[in-house]
Amino acid sequence: KMGNAESNAYRNHLSRFLPEEQSDIDGVFDTLSGSSGSAGARNGKATKKTVTLAALQAAYVRESLPEQMTVRLYNGMRSIDLTGKSSGPSEQIAKEQFLIFMSNLLKGNADEKITIIMRMISKTEEPVKGKQIQEFTEDLIMSVIHVLSYRKELKGWNLENTRDSASGVKALASQLLSELKLADGTKPEGPQLMETNFDQSVIEDWVYRVPQISVFLSVVIRQGLHVLHSLPDQTKDIVNLVPVCKGIKGRGLVSLFDIPSIIYINSHLPAELQHKWQLLFSSRLHGESFSQLCGHIVNKGPCIVILKDLDGYIFGGFASQSWEVKPQFQGDNRCFLFSVLPSLAVYTYTGYNDHYMYLNHGQQTMPNGLGMGGQHGYFGLWIDSDYGKGHSKAKPRCTTYNSPQLAATEDFSLDAMEVWAVGDLPENAGTKGKKSILDVDPEAQALLEMTGKSRQSEGLREPVEEDEDDD
Repeated sequence: KMGNAESNAYRNHLSRFLPEEQSDIDGVFDTLSGSSGSAGARNGKATKKTVTLAALQAAYVRESLPEQMTVRLYNGMRSIDLTGKSSGPSEQIAKEQFLIFMSNLLKGNADEKITIIMRMISKTEEPVKGKQIQEFTEDLIMSVIHVLSYRKELKGWNLENTRDSASGVKALASQLLSELKLADGTKPEGPQLMETNFDQSVIEDWVYRVPQISVFLSVVIRQGLHVLHSLPDQTKDIVNLVPVCKGIKGRGLVSLFDIPSIIYINSHLPAELQHKWQLLFSSRLHGESFSQLCGHIVNKGPCIVILKDLDGYIFGGFASQSWEVKPQFQGDNRCFLFSVLPSLAVYTYTGYNDHYMYLNHGQQTMPNGLGMGGQHGYFGLWIDSDYGKGHSKAKPRCTTYNSPQLAATEDFSLDAMEVWAVGDLPENAGTKGKKSILDVDPEAQALLEMTGKSRQSEGLREPVEEDEDDD
């Protein structure tokens, strides 16, 4: 028979879910335990039904979830102690354990999540090593990408039009792990981090401070186990996990971004810009020309610039305002620089100066090129108007963003570059505002007209692909 204490706990957990959520959880449990969802089975007898690891694997492995994540979820479920006597985890998952697992991970605070997460990281009660947390985090990120791809929830991104995610999964896991702080406030790094022991309180603090862990678990449970995935959710955290992708479909382009870096960079954008990215410029599509670059990115609202040097380093910056060609600094303190490879990181403004972004072209007295952070001749990120050359200077850090040298070498050669508009394009950037470089440079236009030549480039404008890839 059920003791009163446990039925109270069970009822408290149950009360966190709306009636339709409860019946959704019941349905999934019934399917997994092989029972029919008849009303009789639901009235208490259902608590006798159980779910095995084999049932979980049969339902999800090879499809929505990788095997190692299914095993971790199972270990998390069976770690829930219903009796209070902790006689060791059972092999079978009872309905109460299933529900409390959902309740703690989807609705709980860091304190409620932590015991389950500890068992998902390691089956034993001992403190866990950094290496084990790294493996868990990599599994978690990989499972998120896997399940979003399987459920067709990548919103126009896919594994064909983005860089291979393997290195990105490791880079994002390492970035999240860099937030682990020991009780004395120190942050172990590198090989030392892998061998350090972390106890439950330290990991609980980490889960509290690094929201991605809870968001990723939520995605894996909702979309992976297919529970509560279709019901309007109280937490909106997974809505903009991946932005809608526009402008890349059918163009045979593989972006410099991979899925983990898109998720990470997007989470650092202002909230109102996280729902959509639209490709404005790609050196592989539009050619290696600085005037082409300017023509495609001016007056298009906030943008992300990403580039790859010839040594394979990938890095860039977020411009919080429309690029304008002028010999003054522009932008505001929402701008940031970032690195994608060899490591994933975001560098935000220091307050030291306001040299956020700079774009100039065709001037004799001021430097011509695109820059972010630092100062003239010493930018955190610089693309010269003599296209193909750039620099990333920081001794030891960029004054505006506190970023290190982002390229492999201080002066670098450019291999590829992309610019993505984020959020909704400004009104004037629609069809009418599709500017060519002649619009940007009225003098060139006036000269053409004076010599009686018509504007050949009028017919060459690119079609506007605002909504061509709504799936």
